[in-house]
Amino acid sequence: MLNPHLRPFQSALADFIARRDTPRQYLERCIERIEAMEPAVGAFVVHDFAAARRAADESTARWQASRPRSRIDGMPVGIKDIIETIDLPTQHGSPIYAGAHSGRDAASVWALREAGAVIVGKTVTTEFAATEPRGTRNPHDGARTPGGSSSGSAAAVGCGMLPAALGTQVIGSILRPSSFCGAFGFKPTLGAINRGGSHDGLSQSAHGPIAASLEDAWVTAREIADRVGGDPGFAGLYGPSAVPSPVRPTRLAVLETEGWSVASDEAKANLAQALERLRKAGIELVTRRDEKSIEALEHALERSNPVSRAINGYESLWPMGSYESKDASRLSASMRARLAESRQMTLGDYRALIEERAAVRERHGRLMNEFDACITLAATGAAPLGLGSTGNPVFNVPASMLGTPALTLPVLSAESLPLGLQLIGFADQDARLFAHARAVLALVA
Repeated sequence: MLNPHLRPFQSALADFIARRDTPRQYLERCIERIEAMEPAVGAFVVHDFAAARRAADESTARWQASRPRSRIDGMPVGIKDIIETIDLPTQHGSPIYAGAHSGRDAASVWALREAGAVIVGKTVTTEFAATEPRGTRNPHDGARTPGGSSSGSAAAVGCGMLPAALGTQVIGSILRPSSFCGAFGFKPTLGAINRGGSHDGLSQSAHGPIAASLEDAWVTAREIADRVGGDPGFAGLYGPSAVPSPVRPTRLAVLETEGWSVASDEAKANLAQALERLRKAGIELVTRRDEKSIEALEHALERSNPVSRAINGYESLWPMGSYESKDASRLSASMRARLAESRQMTLGDYRALIEERAAVRERHGRLMNEFDACITLAATGAAPLGLGSTGNPVFNVPASMLGTPALTLPVLSAESLPLGLQLIGFADQDARLFAHARAVLALVA
C-alpha cells in the first residue's frame, strides 16, 4: 500500500483548470502541513513562505487565464541545500558555508522557476552531501534516520509537506531516503539533468526528484531538462513530456547484490511476495541461478561500494582539502578521515578504478536486449534506529556505479515502516524504465 501521506501534484491540475482549486490554496495546505510537522521532523534549513505565496499567486493568475507555463506551474518544491538558490542561502550542511549566498540559481532551480514552480525552501543535507547527518528525523518514526544525503527532501515529501523536492545521488542519496520515508525516488541516467550550480561535481553524481508520484517525478525532471538540458557534453533526459504510458515488462533480472547478506528477513520476504505477484502476471523473473549473464553481472557488481567510494574520495580532494587547510575543525571527523584515506591514492590508482567502473558498465549494457530492467530492494530494511548514521546504501550503489536510471517505488514495508522496491534501467532509457515502473506499480501496490 502506498504511503497515505503523499501529496501528488499532477492529480490536482484538473481542479486548477476547472477552478475548483488554485496553486495558492494548494500551497497553503502544504504550509499547514509544514507548520504541523516541521518541529518534529526538521526537514528544512530555511524556508520563505512569503516569497512562495507571491509565486503561487502569480501561478494562480496564469492558470485562471488558461496560460500555465508547464505541468508543474504552481508546484511547491524543496531544494536540497547543496543546490544554489539566488534568494536563499546555500550552506551545504557545513558551518564553513553558514549564511552563504552564491548570488545565483543553479541550473535546475532556474529551470524550475521558469516552469512556474514555487520554491518553498532549502531542505537539509548531510555535510557536503556525504555521510555526516544534520538532524532530520524520519517522519514515520522520529527515533529513526530519514536516510541521506537528501534527508530533508525525502522527509518533506514522505510526510506530505511537499509534492516534490530535488535531491542528488552519488552513492545512494536519492533512493535510500526515498525508501525510508515512503516516497518515489528517481535517479536519472548520469548527465541527464544539468548539475550546474550544485556542489556535487563528482563523476557518479546525478540530480533527481523525490516525489509523491511517478507522474510528479517524471514531469519535474522533464521540465528541468527541457529548459537547461543535461550536464555539458551530455544529451539530456530522453523521453516524452508527459509520463510514459505503462508497459508491462516481459523479463526482469532479479539482483541480490552484496546487500542480500545484510537485508532483513522481513525485507526479503516482502520482496518475494511482490515478485510472486509479478510472476503470476506473466513476467519472467531471472536470477543469478538461472542465467550466467546475471551471475556475471552480480560478480562484477561486488566491488561497487569500495570502487565508488574510492573514486568519490579521490575526486573530493578538492575542495575538501582546501577547506581542511584553512580550518580542519570545521570539517567533521568522518570527512577528515575520508580525506586522509584519499590522500594515499595516486592518479594511477584512480585511473584503474575508473577503468574497472567502465568495464562493469559495459557488462551491464550488454543485457539491454535480454531484459527490460533489473529489480531488487531499495534498502536493507526499515530505516535503522538512531540519527548518527543515514543507513546502509549497499542496495543503491550499483545503479550509481552503473550511471543508469533507477527508481524506488514505496510499495513494500518492514517493521510497519516504508521500504522501497527498486527498478534499475539502462543508460538513456529513463522513459522506458518509467513505463515499466508504472506497470509494476499497478501490479504490486
